[in-house]
Amino acid sequence: MDPIDLAIIAELEQDGRLTNVELAQRVGLTTGPCLRRVQRLEADGVIRGYRAVVDPTAVGRSFEVLIELSLDAQDADTVERFEQILARAEEVIELRRLFGSPDYFVRVAVADLAAYETFLSRHVMTIPRIKNVTSHFTMKTVKPA
Repeated sequence: MDPIDLAIIAELEQDGRLTNVELAQRVGLTTGPCLRRVQRLEADGVIRGYRAVVDPTAVGRSFEVLIELSLDAQDADTVERFEQILARAEEVIELRRLFGSPDYFVRVAVADLAAYETFLSRHVMTIPRIKNVTSHFTMKTVKPA
């Protein structure tokens, strides 16, 4: 990747809806070469997709909770079952398996504290082999993902 590819990526990270003409102007290329570079970056998997960043308040998911979670077993069946169940939950917006302790980091977005309590008690705590759950409530988002 050269500096122009990096500039294209930076511009698209800031605004994925840029037209090819706008993008080409910003990175100092003509439209043809710019489009070919974007297509190559997409084909190579560097650009994996485009998405809309939605205001969580507008869709009733402004209450965000960060969960540290550990399992009491690490066998393949336990891990696979846990990951499948949580990955399917619409409340879960990020799920990471970690080295060390805790075993997982889970980011959850729901409407409010009551919705979180329902999610935790009816979904998370019903998954077999959960050892420990620690919830962290966000005071302020300083730099969003």
